[in-house]
Amino acid sequence: QLRLVASGGGLAQPGGSLRLSCTAVGFTLEYYGIGWFRQAPGEEREGIGCINSSGSATHYADAVKGRFTISRDNTDTGAYLQMDNLKPEDTAVYYCATVDVAWCYATSRANYWGEGTQVTVSS
Repeated sequence: QLRLVASGGGLAQPGGSLRLSCTAVGFTLEYYGIGWFRQAPGEEREGIGCINSSGSATHYADAVKGRFTISRDNTDTGAYLQMDNLKPEDTAVYYCATVDVAWCYATSRANYWGEGTQVTVSS
């Protein structure tokens, strides 16, 4: 099944950092924008940012701007989400999916959903 798998989550203290990876299963990401999403308990899944297919442009939601950085592998096998200065409200399951960057935050327009990874920020 073609999908993107997020990994690298875990427990971090407030102010700490984590780096998530996004890996494509069954295809390469050369022509796809990649979006990162998260879903907190009891909340809807939300888009937090994306990167275009060339890696030349990124977009971030206000909630994570200045703290999170999206990058991609230059071999087009994956992408990354560097999360710094983490806050308890960042606690969620994080997912990645392919996106059209014009619809960066739209979960309904993202594709190739796969397994997410749990991020918990707590002291």
